[in-house]
Amino acid sequence: MSTLVTTARERGIATLTLDSPGSRNALSARLVGELARALEECGADPGVRAVLLTHTGPVFSAGADLKAPPGPYTFVELLRAIVELPKPVVARVTGRARAGGLGLLGACDIAVAGAGTDFAFTEVRIGVAPAVISLPLLPRLDPRAAGRYYLTGETFGAAEAVRMGLLTLAAEEGDGADGAGGADRALEPILAGLRKASPHGLAAAKRLATARVRETFDRDAEDLVQRSATLFASAEAREGMTAFLERREPAWEL
Repeated sequence: MSTLVTTARERGIATLTLDSPGSRNALSARLVGELARALEECGADPGVRAVLLTHTGPVFSAGADLKAPPGPYTFVELLRAIVELPKPVVARVTGRARAGGLGLLGACDIAVAGAGTDFAFTEVRIGVAPAVISLPLLPRLDPRAAGRYYLTGETFGAAEAVRMGLLTLAAEEGDGADGAGGADRALEPILAGLRKASPHGLAAAKRLATARVRETFDRDAEDLVQRSATLFASAEAREGMTAFLERREPAWEL
């Protein structure tokens, strides 16, 4: 059985690649489990200075795999593992990101996107809400922007994602349609800076930068897990997910 998360190491940077393009890197129980184990290995490896999280295919992650979801507790623990890893985690996006995929970006310390990327909180369109992913996201996002995009499910581009706090940096242009070259150039000074930093200094600086996010996990995780489970068990969610899988409009659409 092939792995869904591949690992490579170069000069202190461990690159973890979501490698399930056929499912648009959907967050299945298996992919989430593999990513959690890879992060744990990176945390224990003294030769790893930082983690780069990226993807194959045109989609960073489409969000939860509706056919094999990981469960809210499991996904919360993955997001917490990224936030609490004593090493910086940097996201590299060169395509679309949706729903739970935006939760991964929110958990990362730095997020860089190539030109032409776009994003959407699509949960409301299948009868649920971005509950669990709010743990890392709401402390970082502009409240007005979060309200708009949570409620409408609209697609927005990389410049807006930077403005609202979802991304750190968006490349203005890149090589190829997916903007990979631009993203890689934007990452160069970031990765160079991480390589120059001391391991203990990075760990301490990360704890300072993530303090509000960690407080949100401690305070709200249990409530949001329960809320997510209730939403996914609702009749509207069953209709929304069925409509999505059958590629039709849900019953409530006007």
